[in-house]
Amino acid sequence: MDLTGRRLNVLMVAPTAFFSSYGGHIRIAEEADALRLMGHRVRVVTYHTGSAWNGLPIERSLTVPWRTDARIGSSRHKLAFDALLGVKLAQVARRERPDIIHAHMHEGALVSLPVHRLMRIPLVFDFQGSLTSEMVDHRFLNPHGPLYGPVRKIETIINNAPDALIASSQRAVRLLRESYGCTKRPITVVPDCVNPDFFKPSALDSAGRDALKAQLGIPPGRTVVAYLGLLAPYQGTDLLLQAAARTVRSRPDIHFLIMGYPGVDVYRSRAIQHGVADCCTFTGKIEYSDAPRYLALGDIAVAPKLSATEGLGKVLNYMAMALPTVAFDTEVAREYLSEWGVYARSGDADDLAQTITELAGDAPRRAALGSALRERVASHFTWQQAGQRIVDVYSQCLA
Repeated sequence: MDLTGRRLNVLMVAPTAFFSSYGGHIRIAEEADALRLMGHRVRVVTYHTGSAWNGLPIERSLTVPWRTDARIGSSRHKLAFDALLGVKLAQVARRERPDIIHAHMHEGALVSLPVHRLMRIPLVFDFQGSLTSEMVDHRFLNPHGPLYGPVRKIETIINNAPDALIASSQRAVRLLRESYGCTKRPITVVPDCVNPDFFKPSALDSAGRDALKAQLGIPPGRTVVAYLGLLAPYQGTDLLLQAAARTVRSRPDIHFLIMGYPGVDVYRSRAIQHGVADCCTFTGKIEYSDAPRYLALGDIAVAPKLSATEGLGKVLNYMAMALPTVAFDTEVAREYLSEWGVYARSGDADDLAQTITELAGDAPRRAALGSALRERVASHFTWQQAGQRIVDVYSQCLA
């Protein structure tokens, strides 16, 4: 179906505390903005808590009396949140009569199914990684326990229920096809993207950079290794600190700028245990609007994420900032960074340290890699390109 000139009414479902400055929230927000710039109407149905985003219409579910926050990751309390989200979705769908329901995450697809079937509204599922793998990563599910099989079966049903699926990587497509039997639904790759006009090396001038470094207590003359994201074992934060301890033994002029949350106090204590407290700065949560300024302090970026099924959107921010990027050698990392990434053996803190050390000592290589990565972002990973791919998926469903 040709949608040229047609203004679609899109209802996005976000089973999270939207908006927050991390992970999948960025994808949801930027997808919505890209669609709105194309002239489509977008409304987000989400949990009871979260922040506003760029004038985007947001509908929030009711809260539960015993839990007012929505924790990051898996939690038994999310069952109640999701039930209330489903009720809110039904109310909004009856009022708005959307053309498309665009569900993010498995819980979003699950609560969308009744509305999809009863109201005959096409459903698109934005797959951002395996549900069971995420629950194992968060240590919420035992891969050898009795609940693993039933949860995986539920995930299989969810994956096969929508009219079409969007995946963030080719690896995710193969996972859906081979592990979950999604052979009867179209799957379109819409990679995580970035706005290179917002994330740009000129986000801070030299004076501003020096002032922010002084404010954060980063000594002058240090080579700064920057990380921005959630702090958690599956994100590789523990391995990053182990690598930092090994790195500063040979290069005491390297400083690690670790930006993110939760568990800041826990990881600050671990830095003390590793003997690198004076070489690590923990900022806590960084608002998305401030991210370019803080990333501009980096000379090298690092992405030590361990999950093999989730996306790696943070590297696109690094790339747009022209930061040479060290990542564990995963298929998803190579999809983004290609030949211009610097790779360490996955899960190997020693190799991560060695890779960072070598790159820190080679300024010309850093400059060349950073420039190539920014060019790659402009060519392959902008939200304008992603928006058109999403509309093409909608067109398939409406046809």
